[in-house]
Amino acid sequence: MKVVIFCGGLGMRLREYSENVPKPLVPIGDAPVIWHLMKYYSYYGHKDFILCLGHKAEAIKRFFLDYNAALSSDFVLSGGGGRVELLSKDFTDWRITFADTGAKSLIGERLMSVREHLAGEEVFLANYVDGLTDIDLDMVVDRLFKSNKTACFVSVPPTQTFHLVETDSDSFVTRISHAGTSERWINGGYFVFRQRIFDYIRPGEDLVDEPFQRLIEAGELMTIKHEGFWACMDTFKERQQLEDLWSKGGAPWQVWLNRPRNRRVLPTQVDGTAVAAFAKV
Repeated sequence: MKVVIFCGGLGMRLREYSENVPKPLVPIGDAPVIWHLMKYYSYYGHKDFILCLGHKAEAIKRFFLDYNAALSSDFVLSGGGGRVELLSKDFTDWRITFADTGAKSLIGERLMSVREHLAGEEVFLANYVDGLTDIDLDMVVDRLFKSNKTACFVSVPPTQTFHLVETDSDSFVTRISHAGTSERWINGGYFVFRQRIFDYIRPGEDLVDEPFQRLIEAGELMTIKHEGFWACMDTFKERQQLEDLWSKGGAPWQVWLNRPRNRRVLPTQVDGTAVAAFAKV
C-alpha cells in the first residue's frame, strides 16, 4: 500500500530545531524522525511513500538526494576506501514521491493535493510525521478490511503532563486528575483510508474536524485503541525522551529490530471480491 506522510507543517513548538531544520529532519539518534517512521512502514512491507511537503521542502528533498545508507547501516570498507559493501539496506527499495502541497495548507488540503498519486489505490495509509509507535500495523489494516468502513485511525491515552479539571456549575473544582490516567483517548494518527475518503473532504478543510464529523454521521469511522507504546515528538522535551529511548538500544518503535517478522495472510476485500494479501517477510 502507498503511505502518505504529512510533513509540511511549521513545527512551531519545536523551535529549537524548526527554525533551521524542518521537523521531519529533527534527529533521533543517527537518523531523522521521518526515517524512523518510514522504516516502521517498510518493515510491514509498505515502501511506496508520498511526502506532502511544505515548510523547508528543499531541505527534505536534499536529505534524500544526498542520503548515504552507510551512515545508518553496518558496512564493510575495502579497496583502500574505494569499495563499500552494505550489510543491511534500508532505502534502496523505497519509492518516494515528493509533492509540494503548500507551506500553510491544512492536512485535508494536503491529502487532496496528492489524490492523483493515489489513483488505483483501493486502500492506502497516511500519517503525521512526528508520531512513533509499536502497534501491529497488520492488525490495524486487517481491522479496517473486515469492517468495510471508510476510515480507521489509532487512538491512544493522553501522554502530556497536563491535568484534567472538572468543576460544578459554580466553577468550584470537583476533581483534578492526570490526563494520562483518564479514560479519555486522543488521535494518534496511523490512518488507514479507503479511496472514498475523498468524498468526505471539501476544499480548504482540515482532515479531522469537518471530514471526520461527516464520517461519524455516516457511521464510516472506526478507531483502534492502543495502550502500548506511542509518543509524539511535538516539543524539545519529547524529542529528548525519544532520544533517551534510542540511546538505550532497541527503542519500542524500532519493530524492525525488536520483533520477528512472520509471513501472515490478511483477509482483504477489494470491489467485493475476497482476496489474500500476503505481508512481505
